[in-house]
Amino acid sequence: MAGGSLAPTGVSKERAEQYQGRVTAYVIVTCMVAAVGGSLFGYDIGISGGVTSMDGFLSKFFPTVYRQKMHAHQNNYCKYNNQGLAAFTSSLYLAGLVSSLIASPITRKYGRRGSIICGGISFATGAALDASAQNLAMLILGRIMLGFGIGFGNQAVPLYLSEMAPTHLRGGLNMMFQLATTLGIFTANMINYGTEKLRPWGWRVSLGLAAAPAILMTVGGILLPETPNSLVERGSEEKGRKVLEKIRGTTNVHAELQDIIDASELANSIEHPFRNILEKRHRPELIMAIFMPTFQILTGINSILFYAPVLFQSMGFGGNASLYSSAVTGAVLASSTLVSIATVDRWGRRALLIGGGIQMIICQVIVAIILGLKFGNDRELSKGFSILVLVIICLFVAAFGWSWGPLGWTVPSEIFPLEIRSAGQSITVAVNLFFTFAIGQSFLSLLCAFKFGIFLFFAGWITIMTIFVSLFLPETKGVPIEEMVFLWRKHWFWKRILPKNLESTEMEQSKNNVI
Repeated sequence: MAGGSLAPTGVSKERAEQYQGRVTAYVIVTCMVAAVGGSLFGYDIGISGGVTSMDGFLSKFFPTVYRQKMHAHQNNYCKYNNQGLAAFTSSLYLAGLVSSLIASPITRKYGRRGSIICGGISFATGAALDASAQNLAMLILGRIMLGFGIGFGNQAVPLYLSEMAPTHLRGGLNMMFQLATTLGIFTANMINYGTEKLRPWGWRVSLGLAAAPAILMTVGGILLPETPNSLVERGSEEKGRKVLEKIRGTTNVHAELQDIIDASELANSIEHPFRNILEKRHRPELIMAIFMPTFQILTGINSILFYAPVLFQSMGFGGNASLYSSAVTGAVLASSTLVSIATVDRWGRRALLIGGGIQMIICQVIVAIILGLKFGNDRELSKGFSILVLVIICLFVAAFGWSWGPLGWTVPSEIFPLEIRSAGQSITVAVNLFFTFAIGQSFLSLLCAFKFGIFLFFAGWITIMTIFVSLFLPETKGVPIEEMVFLWRKHWFWKRILPKNLESTEMEQSKNNVI
C-alpha cells in the first residue's frame, strides 16, 4: 500500500499555535486512573528486595542463602550472592521484555485500553500464584505472569498519558506514571516493614497484595475512554473528535484533530511499524528509544531499589533497620517525583536530566569513597558512617526521582510519530526491561566482585548519559506530540543525519510500502 501524497512526517505543517482547550477535570482524573498502571511496576520493585531479605522466605525457597546470611561477618559483600535468588527478582523483567513486544500490535490494533486491561489481569494472576507458592517453580511462574502484566502496562500507559494530556502539561501529566511507580515502591517498602514481623509467612502477604493495584488497573482500563489518537487511527474519527472535545473542554479542536488525522492516515499506510522505525528518517527516535531506557537503568537505581534491604544489611544495618532504611529511600523517591511534575513543563526536560545526572554522579562517588575507606569484608560501618551513607543514597534517589526516573519514560513516549508510536514504545519498554533483567540478575555478583567499586561503575555510566543528553536530546517542552518530528530537523546534529527533503523520503517510503 502506497503512502499517498502525505509527507512522511504524517503532519503536513505546524499547527501548534491553533490548538485550543484548557485543562479539564476530566482529563486529570482520566490520567490519574491510567497512571495506576505505574504502581504495578513500582510495587514489584519495592517488594522484591524486602521479601528476599525475610528469613521465612529464604529458608523455604533459598536455604543456601539463608545459611550464608547467618554468617554475617564472613563476607559482607558476597553473602547474598546467589543466582537463584537473583533469578527470582529478574525473571519478571525477562517475561516483561517478551510481553512488551507482543503488546505492541495489540496496543495498535485494539487500543491502549486493551493492553491496560490485559496487563492488569496478568499481574493479578501472578500475584495470586506467588502468594500461594508451595515450591520454587510455582514462585517463578507467578513472577513470569507479573512480568507479562508489567510488559503490557508499561507499553500502554505512557502512550495513553501522552496522547490524552494537553501539550503544555504533557510532561507533568505523563509523570503521573512515574509518581504512581514511586508510590508503589514506597507502599511496598512499608508493607514489607510490617509483614516482616509476621513470621514465617509474612512474605505471602507482601506478594499477594500486588493484586490490589492490578485490580485497580483492570477496572480503570474498563472504565477509561480510549485516546483520540487511537480512535482515529482505528477509523473512529467521530468518536475521536467527541473524546477530544471532552478532554479539552471545547468544541474548537479542529487543528489538533487535523494533526491526529494526518498522522493516522500515514500510520494506517504502514504495514510493518517495526521495519519502518529502522528507516533513516526515524533514526533520532530509534536512538532515543534505545539509549534513554538503557541509561535510566544504568544509573544503578534499580540495584538500590531491588536490593535496598540486602544492601543495607550488607553495610551493617540490622534486619529491621535495613527495611526501615529502604522505606526512607522509597519515601524520598516518591516525594522527589513531585518536584519533577511541578517543574518539567516550566524548566524543560534537558535541565532536569543534566542537573539530576550531576547530582547522582557526586553521590555515587561519595558513597564509594566512604565504603572504600571505612567498610570491608570483616567489619561493619560505624553508626555515624551508616547514617551518612543512608543520607547520600537518599540524595542520589532524590536526584533520580526528579530527573531520569520520570523523564526516562516521558521523553520516549512523546517523541514518536503515530505510525511508529506503538513500535517505538515497545522498543523502549523492551530495552528498559532487558537492562533491568541484566542488572537484577548480575547485581549481587557485581557487588561481590566490585565491592565498593560498584558505585563507581554506575557513576561512570551516569557521566556518559549526562553528556549524551547535553549533546543529542533537543528540548521537547511545549511541542505538540504530532509535531515532534519538526524538532529533529532543527537540531544541530540530527538535521545532518535526516534526509535532506521530505519529497525524497516520501518516494522512498512509497517504494517500501509497495514492496
